[in-house]
Amino acid sequence: MPPSSRTEIAIQTAEAGLARTRRDRASRPFRSPRFDRIVFEELAFPVPAARRASNGVELLSIPGWNLPWLWSRFSTRKGGQSRAYCSDDAPGELNLGFTVADNRESVTRNRRLLAEAITGNASTPLISLRQIHSNRVVQTAAAEANRAHPHKADGLMTNEPGILLAVQTADCIPVLVADHKRRAVAAFHAGWRGTVKRIVESGIGRMRLAFGSHPEDLIAAIGPGIGLCCCAVGEEVFSAFESQFSYARELFREVYETDPVRAKYPMLFLTQRAPGHSNLGPSLHIDLVEANRRQLLTAGLKPASIQIVRGCTQCHRELFFSHRGSHGHAGRMMAVIGIRKAMKNRPHS
Repeated sequence: MPPSSRTEIAIQTAEAGLARTRRDRASRPFRSPRFDRIVFEELAFPVPAARRASNGVELLSIPGWNLPWLWSRFSTRKGGQSRAYCSDDAPGELNLGFTVADNRESVTRNRRLLAEAITGNASTPLISLRQIHSNRVVQTAAAEANRAHPHKADGLMTNEPGILLAVQTADCIPVLVADHKRRAVAAFHAGWRGTVKRIVESGIGRMRLAFGSHPEDLIAAIGPGIGLCCCAVGEEVFSAFESQFSYARELFREVYETDPVRAKYPMLFLTQRAPGHSNLGPSLHIDLVEANRRQLLTAGLKPASIQIVRGCTQCHRELFFSHRGSHGHAGRMMAVIGIRKAMKNRPHS
């Protein structure tokens, strides 16, 4: 395309109020750029410490989130009544998703246990979604707690006290947000598809429109999900991020796994497969936690207002469900947030 034509297209696009993609290279073949390289073992971090509630449910709390009006927790797989994903001699587990392998009664009981562990009342309404890896965020209220068919979306927000908002995860990244001035909360489900669609960034925008939230009044927590250590992706994922974010390259690393046997006997592992198609060498990984932290910063939150609750769902399968780690046979955790009903009429802090 001649330069004059490109200029005309750019002008017409701008006049229409549209934004062009950062990459105008659809006809070019993908050329894998060089990324910073790191060894898998360097990315490992300890298993996070869960707290056991009086009913046996084990949860992760958020450091610094001690606001008296706020409910918030990240669940683990421990402390429930499901038997679908554990061995016969193991205690029951806290699967919170209505999965094919589990029965609905067990999941319903687990959800009541979760509500009881967080609020002290098993009957506290808990609202979840039919998640579709989108950037759709819906405002909800207590009247929707008994909705027959959950909204198809990946974000929930409310300023109504007395209900819990929940997003389900088993590798994807959960993000919780609270407005401590206007008493509004939100929960977002961010897999790589939702992240590249800016689910968190657009969700903050929805909070501003619906509740008048200001970024400087928001706090956020990013919960456990698949870490940079384990989140191997293909070139199409890098292409998708590169088309949307100027900082895309900073989110990716080439990760090596050290294998003492291969290091000592490299000739045993030679392959005739084409470069880039061998199991040897590094693989491309994405840091979804950092990707969502960057979106929170872009939305206007202060770095000190963002907490990260560490834990790789694939590395720490004794504590978390992992869709990748179990080849699809996995339950679901929940990230939960809500406004205490008793705080409704108290002055804002």
